[in-house]
Amino acid sequence: MLSERELSAAIGSTAYGPDGEKIGTVEHFFTDDRTGAATWVAVSTGLFGTRHSVVPAADATLTEGSVRLPVTRDAVRAAPAVPDQHLAPEDEALLRRHYGLDAIPDAGPDAGPAPVTGDDATRDLSLPPQGAPAARHDTVAVDRAAAAVPPATADRTDGAMTRSEEQLRVTLQRHPAKRVRVVKYVVTEEVTVTVPVRREEIRVEELPLDADTAAPSVRTGTGTGLPEVIVLHAERPVVTTEVVPVERVLLRTEVVTEHVQVRDTVRRERVDVDTDGVAAPRT
Repeated sequence: MLSERELSAAIGSTAYGPDGEKIGTVEHFFTDDRTGAATWVAVSTGLFGTRHSVVPAADATLTEGSVRLPVTRDAVRAAPAVPDQHLAPEDEALLRRHYGLDAIPDAGPDAGPAPVTGDDATRDLSLPPQGAPAARHDTVAVDRAAAAVPPATADRTDGAMTRSEEQLRVTLQRHPAKRVRVVKYVVTEEVTVTVPVRREEIRVEELPLDADTAAPSVRTGTGTGLPEVIVLHAERPVVTTEVVPVERVLLRTEVVTEHVQVRDTVRRERVDVDTDGVAAPRT
């Protein structure tokens, strides 16, 4: 039995028989009204896919993208023509007779009819024409979108089809990107500082003889009144370095948001009308 995920993946795939012969292309499935299990599948056959046949899907399997059906290609080609959107009880009984699925196990001579409870109490269980066995349930055609949802929400409108498409869903997952370690190192750079320096120079001052200026008392070594040696002083820069604290560094993390484009391939269903040409009558 195909799961809901396999039902959705099987739409549009190629159907093969038990002997490996190609039967056709899977169009949609018919599910049980009560259990939601896929019971029949509509397959397009023929050279251009213009013929539509309904095939049992209870034992169908999905293998490597293709559907394996438990019937041969000849049995599918000889299947009776029934509506490919909704199966009535008499249509299902006709198909079961064709594929040999209408055998009812012998419950013994004393076995009476099965009790009818719940929704089956209001279901029409009368025998179809020509003495065919009663249909166990009604079936409804579902497309790819309906196969992926529970049976209670499947589209059951006759003559209608639900078109579905895939939408891109992006989720975010947090993962470690990098490790950060704090280290302190010394950077050497050249610094130029301009400082003023002073030096002493000799300057000669001439004063009048009658100027009331107290002459500095200097010691003379000769009779000229001038010192023998004058020492001139000058300043020179002395460079030293000192380590002083200048700032404090704090560590913290912050979230930076950026926009990233995500690209992927999505599929969507398209609905086309397949019209069979009918030749005009010759007169």
